Amino acid sequence: MSELIIREAAAADAEAMIEYLKAIGGESDNLTFGAEGLPITADSERDYLESVLADKRSTELVAVLGGEIIGDASLTALPRRMSHRAELGIAVRKAYWGRGVGSMLMEELIAFAEESGTEIIDLEVRSDNSAAIHLYEKYGFVRFGRSPAYFRIDGEYIDFDLMYLDLRKP
Repeated sequence: MSELIIREAAAADAEAMIEYLKAIGGESDNLTFGAEGLPITADSERDYLESVLADKRSTELVAVLGGEIIGDASLTALPRRMSHRAELGIAVRKAYWGRGVGSMLMEELIAFAEESGTEIIDLEVRSDNSAAIHLYEKYGFVRFGRSPAYFRIDGEYIDFDLMYLDLRKP
């Protein structure tokens, strides 16, 4: 995938992001939404992307291949007494699972976190999503708890593991 580009999302990506979110929602039950996508407009997505760009401690990255968004990753800085922490989110189109896109996004996010002064990155992941857990553990994330019944899909409750990466240097 030599044509793959990882870059910060821009306000101009708003409509493509909405289409991408609808697509990934229909491909996996690992996300907080399904094929309906998120209830957002192009204007609200543009506003969101502009606000992320203005926040020097947060980022929204996109993986673009042949002009199409095939993955995204976000690092959202927490406020006030939690300002040393950020929350991570990452997703990749199903056709590109297992092809290194998640790793490339993860490396960029961790580098951004280190440069922006983030000390701890938090995430939640389906307890049965072994591929995602493997990716996170590969980059040093540690499981520290479980949130029972985090999702309910078609009447089935699904637990999530809580993980973190401590970037503080001893």
